[in-house]
Amino acid sequence: MSSSFDHLMKENSTKNPLPARPARTERRNSRRCKITQLMRIRPSDPERPDFDDIRGTLSVSRSGVYFQSSEPAYEVGMRLFVSMPYSNEPAAMTREYLAEVVRRDPLPNGLFGIGFKILMEMGLKTDFNVGYPAPRR
Repeated sequence: MSSSFDHLMKENSTKNPLPARPARTERRNSRRCKITQLMRIRPSDPERPDFDDIRGTLSVSRSGVYFQSSEPAYEVGMRLFVSMPYSNEPAAMTREYLAEVVRRDPLPNGLFGIGFKILMEMGLKTDFNVGYPAPRR
């Protein structure tokens, strides 16, 4: 036999005491990986101040990268040339990309959190000659 008290306790225990949070919309198209990969970043616009920033990634996805930098010249909308994975070894095989800054966060440590999306791959960049003669024109 259940009493009216038991019935009230059962009813109250099924209700969630905390209000439901509104569902957040995920804006990313692909998952992020927290890996560190060295990259070289330069502005692609010759009208902008020139810099050569070599940084490690904090978070990477198929179409974007987030990293920290001390370079103040990054602006949202700025186009970049990005070489990654970057190495100064003469036989290194690096891919070059055209990217656009989509995020610039001032951080408490004095650095800036920079996020960019990759717009297109520009190709494989090699800095060595494997012994083949240069093509004649």
